[in-house]
Amino acid sequence: MRTHGTVRTADGTEVAYQLDGTGPPLLLLAGQANNHHWWDAVRADLLAYQTLSLDWRGTGDSEDGPADFTTRTLAADVVALLDQLGIETLDVYGTSMGGRVAQWLAVDHPDRVRRLVLGCTTPGGPRAVERSQDVRRRLAVADPAAVREAVAELMYTPGWRATHPGPYATLGDPAISPVSARRHLRASARHDANDVLARIAAPTLVLHGTDDEFAPVVNARLIADGIPDATLRLFEGARHAYFEECRPEASPVVLEFLAAG
Repeated sequence: MRTHGTVRTADGTEVAYQLDGTGPPLLLLAGQANNHHWWDAVRADLLAYQTLSLDWRGTGDSEDGPADFTTRTLAADVVALLDQLGIETLDVYGTSMGGRVAQWLAVDHPDRVRRLVLGCTTPGGPRAVERSQDVRRRLAVADPAAVREAVAELMYTPGWRATHPGPYATLGDPAISPVSARRHLRASARHDANDVLARIAAPTLVLHGTDDEFAPVVNARLIADGIPDATLRLFEGARHAYFEECRPEASPVVLEFLAAG
């Protein structure tokens, strides 16, 4: 049974969270400008765990907060949540911006992360490979419907969309304010954990689609090379939402990795 609640962060922002199921705790961290529904398609695969998710600042049932934030701020929000729930250690699965937040969680709070899964994300900083100018132009048009279509194309392959027409829960929180959307974009763009990846002590699995244009696949290799003994698994032909489109392959890989510890 799913339960809901809120936590007050260090600057007083109220952040909503969701707990689902029983078993060892597994934290699920969603992508930029998205809420916990990002995980709707795969949460049922993780029933062996008590899954914990949250709505990022400015999404879902969470407050906007008073100012700009960083991926490190969001990691601190997660720690405030873990403290409130009395969770000392758990497994962490972070994707896209959630993967950036998970990097800081593992760096700054190594005692809280048992095993770490980083999906479709980047280390940030000067070595990271950014999305192309073509992708940026497709996302910068004024028509919201055109932007959502562009995001859908970046998330899923045409063949998969033909048999899975949606709606999709990964295209951004439709109720996010323009101010919060810009804050999310800045937080992701300014992320830079490249020089501290070697400090991540948790066993780490890195997952990525080979045809990801949102976060080019070379970033997965940078992360895997930067974290001691990390394991890299690529999904051929997949785009940014590999975890949903390649669910029959990806979810078992995650479960096997988490069970190995």
